[in-house]
This record gives sequence, structure tokens and C-alpha cells, in this order.
Amino acid sequence: MHILITGGTGFIGSTLVRQFLNQGHQLTLYVRDYAAARLKLGPDPVLVRHLDEIPNTTRIDAIINLAGENIASERWTQQRKQTLINSRILPTRELVQLVARLEVRPDVWINSSAIGYYGSQLPGAESPLTEADSGQPEFTHELCRRWEAEARKAEVHGVRVCLVRTGSVLGNGGMLAQLLPMYRLWMGGRIGSGKQMMSWIQLQDLLAIFQHLLSSPSSRGVYNAVAPEPVTQATFSATLASLLRRPALLNLRASWVRTLFGEMGDRLLLQGQLVKPARLQDESFVYNYPDVRSALQASLCDFGLN
Repeated sequence: MHILITGGTGFIGSTLVRQFLNQGHQLTLYVRDYAAARLKLGPDPVLVRHLDEIPNTTRIDAIINLAGENIASERWTQQRKQTLINSRILPTRELVQLVARLEVRPDVWINSSAIGYYGSQLPGAESPLTEADSGQPEFTHELCRRWEAEARKAEVHGVRVCLVRTGSVLGNGGMLAQLLPMYRLWMGGRIGSGKQMMSWIQLQDLLAIFQHLLSSPSSRGVYNAVAPEPVTQATFSATLASLLRRPALLNLRASWVRTLFGEMGDRLLLQGQLVKPARLQDESFVYNYPDVRSALQASLCDFGLN
């Protein structure tokens, strides 16, 4: 299978690239920094800096679009919000233009999104969100809504589009890479009340979801890429501390979070989302790591810590 991937040098993308290469797939990666991508990913994938480098006669079987800057890396100024939007919308628009000119269209397009589509829930919320729910009118909803709408334009060209709304991804990078130094220094603990819900997914299960959607011709539309057992932030913190044999004593007060991180901290850290993977469960998807303890254990093993 020939797969075109954007965002292939990121935390999720680079792991996905290595898996596909091991499976013998042909890969083309749309990258911004050719030298850095080649150094990170090795000689095997084809790298392009502009999609017009791909001839109209190229046969591409699937597109996986992971493009987009990290939503949690900086405070959300108006300029930063526009950067986050552009980093998702513009590459996706270019991909749709590529699909339109290819003589043979891809069979499937898998587009990354996030459970941020639903907006945030206050701590203690007990109503689970599924793919049937509409989002709250806030920035993360608008960001995901616009991104998904752009990707759906490929459907006009006969492409099967799957929109994958991911939760917090647990693996050897991402959120855990930021948390582990603090926990190992005995500085772990709950954030705010700790009652806000965390909907998460282990990295290997996320990769398996991509594989499932690639190989299932009947799969299309929105999928929540989360484990079936969300937890409170306090439970997550206590479980991680237990596995690291450290106490979880620090309480990062809500007022500190808002002062340090502004709107981004309030929405992403102090409020949560109780999200369920209804459609994956309907399609009998089997999780390797359905509970947070086993997911964290596997992730820590990847860091060489357990």
C-alpha cells in the first residue's frame, strides 16, 4: 500500500511511520524540514516539501493527515490561535487539491482531530459524550470543526473519510514526556480539584485504530479514539505516581494554572471531557490497554522505566 502522511515527524506520526515501514508499505511524507525529517526517519520514506512534487499519475492508496502544531505548547493568544488553525487548515486544503488532480484517487483518508471538538466539561460532569454529540462553542470546538470540514471535502472526490478524535495519548512522548521529570522529582500530584475527567488512549491502541480504519471499507465518519475507561485527573495522577513509586503530593491550584497558562490552562488542564468510543465499540474494536494502569505500565516500559 502507498500511504501519504503529513505530520510524520511528530510523536504519533513517527511511530506510525516506523510501523508502516516494518509492514512493508510504501510511504511518502509531506514535511516542512527535509533535513530534520530525513535524520529522524531514515532513508526509506520518500519526502516531499511541496505536494506539487507528486505527479498526477501517482497511485496513492491512503492519506493520513496528522498535520498541526501542538495545541498545549503555548498560551492561547489571538496570534497563537490563528497559527494553530492555519497549521491544520492549510495543509489539509492542499491535500484536497492534490486528491482532486490525481488520476486515481485514494481509497481512504484518515484525518486526525481531537475530543476538543466537544468543548470542555466542568469537573464532576457525569454525562458521557459520544460521536453523536455536538460541541460547545469554544476555541477547541471551532478548531476541530473547521479542520474536519476541510478534510470532508475529499468525499466529493469519492474518498472514504474517517475523522479520528483523539484523547490524551499515552506513550513514549507527548504528555508523559512532560510529566515524568516532575513526578520523578517528587513533584507530581493533582491539578485543580482533580475531579475533571481524562479521556485517554494508549499509543499502540491508537495505531491499531488507524490500522482498523485503513482496512475496513465500511468505516467512515467520526470516531472517538479514546479508551473505554476514562478516569479523573486525580486517579490518573495517583496511578502514575504509584507506578513510579513516588508520592503524588503536589496540588497545582486552579488559580496558579490560570495565571501560568491562561485560557489554554483553564480549558485543557482544569476542565475535562468524559468521552466514550461508541462507534469503535459498535465495530468490535479490541483494546490492548483498556484501563489506565496497564496503559501507563506499557508507556513507562517504552521509556525504559518499568
